[in-house]
Amino acid sequence: MKIGIANDVAMAAEALRRVVASTSEHQLLWIARTGAEAVRMCADNRPDLVLMDLNMPELDGVEATRQIMQKSPCAILIVTGQPQESVGQVFRAMGAGALDVTATPVLRGSAGDAELLAKIKTIGKLLRVSRADQPARTPPAAGDSSAVTHLLAIGASTGGPVAIAAILANWQPPAGTAVVIVQHIDAHFAPQFARWLGEQLAMPVQVIADGDLLAPGTVQVAMTNDHLLLGAGGRLRYDPNPREYAYRPSVDVFFRCVAQHWNGAATGVLLTGMGRDGAAGLLAMREAGNATISQDEASSAVYGMPRAAADLGAAQNILPLDGIARALRSRIGVKL
Repeated sequence: MKIGIANDVAMAAEALRRVVASTSEHQLLWIARTGAEAVRMCADNRPDLVLMDLNMPELDGVEATRQIMQKSPCAILIVTGQPQESVGQVFRAMGAGALDVTATPVLRGSAGDAELLAKIKTIGKLLRVSRADQPARTPPAAGDSSAVTHLLAIGASTGGPVAIAAILANWQPPAGTAVVIVQHIDAHFAPQFARWLGEQLAMPVQVIADGDLLAPGTVQVAMTNDHLLLGAGGRLRYDPNPREYAYRPSVDVFFRCVAQHWNGAATGVLLTGMGRDGAAGLLAMREAGNATISQDEASSAVYGMPRAAADLGAAQNILPLDGIARALRSRIGVKL
């Protein structure tokens, strides 16, 4: 891949340059020292991927990401010193279109180098992913939880955290509603995502441990790089298979699981993101008689996953974020 680096710290920029140069698979196009310079360089010599710092002169990483996605869209990976200490900025950047986040290798040594290269490799797979649907793995036995009267399944990728917060904000669904979120995010950052989301919502948010049951009245967030499955009695489990999926955890895997094995009422919502993950799963949910919604182009940070759903006819309704929020309140109701 052709890669640009946006970082004003000379030592950090050199560490990133060294990682990119360590493999013949990638080519360094440029190094920008400010956010504004990164925006200009993307316009003049667009890379496949930008390694974007959060704190830079002129424009910070959040605003630089937003402008790049508007003017010269390309994949953006947030690479910053201590991402766990900048949770708000990280999710604003992801809301603006960044794909993922990792720590700057200069602070972490060879392990950091390997993790960054792994992130770059995964993004490369996403950029190359075929338009053909990937085969689904059959999940385990049927789910049936008497405490849950409605299952709301939400899938998202690029721009997802902010979109999820927008549709769930200021909402108290009925007591029997379980909300499960499959967001493309690295497992190391999933707990921070759950904590951040909990600060935005009026209902409790928790990460899903292997073997947890669906929890009515709670937002549950997938927290590993394995796929989330729904098993007997409303039990949630993780499985590394199918290993060939570029998307981890896969929205398709969970949505198909709901379609095939959930006996109660369900609604599937597919939000902003790069690629096609979730489109075939949303179609399976619709064909199983569930309500299905996808985000519209105007409100999406990246109109990839929702577009794929629209192309398949998977969504009964294609709505902006505020429209999705209203539709959920109308269909599922509110806590009295």
